[in-house]
Amino acid sequence: MTPEADLSQVRTVPIAHRPNKVRAEEFAAPPGADRSFGAFVRSLPDVLAARDFRRIVEALAHAARRRAVVAMVGGHVVKTGLAPVLLELMRQRVITHLAMNGSAAIHDYEVARWGGTSEDVAAGLRDGTFGMAEETGREMNEAITRGHRSGWGMGEALARALAARSDLAHAELSLMIGAHALGIATTVHAAIGAEIIHQHPAADGAAIGDTSHRDFRRLAASLPSLHDGGVVLNLGSAVILPEVFLKALTIARNLGGGRPTHFTTCDFDMLRHYRPRVNVVQRPTLEGGAGYEVTGHHEIMVPLLAWSVIELLDRGTATSGRPDGKSR
Repeated sequence: MTPEADLSQVRTVPIAHRPNKVRAEEFAAPPGADRSFGAFVRSLPDVLAARDFRRIVEALAHAARRRAVVAMVGGHVVKTGLAPVLLELMRQRVITHLAMNGSAAIHDYEVARWGGTSEDVAAGLRDGTFGMAEETGREMNEAITRGHRSGWGMGEALARALAARSDLAHAELSLMIGAHALGIATTVHAAIGAEIIHQHPAADGAAIGDTSHRDFRRLAASLPSLHDGGVVLNLGSAVILPEVFLKALTIARNLGGGRPTHFTTCDFDMLRHYRPRVNVVQRPTLEGGAGYEVTGHHEIMVPLLAWSVIELLDRGTATSGRPDGKSR
């Protein structure tokens, strides 16, 4: 006869002694008399990703005007129209360093210069015209070469080139122009051969390498100010910026006696990727701090983040302790 477990002998425990992961007071609230944006954020359930999102917002509001907030921006974030909300975070002195991959810089340049960006890759690939826009490649490479001669980083060189023009279609939508005007460090981190301007006849590998390496050093110099309360946002870069950040962080810690530590890192993307999870969320916070992943479409999540942070700053209720729950 096949043996069966005797359930009459099973030991049970009082529910009062069982830890619960979810409590009734953490549930969401329905729309009430207060229909403001702040009320909406406060109505979110205090569980899982909603809890993480609130902690990220609190970390950013607490860091504002006190510690570094490094925003690392990928191309998709720019071409989905999110520059205005990021620019407002700069004006509010939340973002203190803007780091972009090459794609983000190209989209930003084209929007400012001509008011449009993002081509049909498949169509252009058929006849070899993908990425061959004459003006984009020539103007950006000329700016980078000028930056090489002048001792500027790539971000500074491109921002200066745009700001000097009187024929821009939408200067007000440029992250590079806005950051430069506000005195916010702007760095561009190239991957040679991965960006359309590298296939242009005007491309100068020495200039690209020199200005991007200068920006790498500038990023590393910004990171010490993360210590004890800063924030790193990785917005839509799955490979380049997580890799660059990890190396810049090890330089900062090498030169700073193991600092910075105890800061918050956040990865916002539509899919979960290995490098952002390991190089942004996990490894940098092993010595203290907190790392978060928020999955969702940039065109929804980034405005939600910006509105939430600014609303909290307006209310003046940013937490006085660190967002990881430890006292300062």
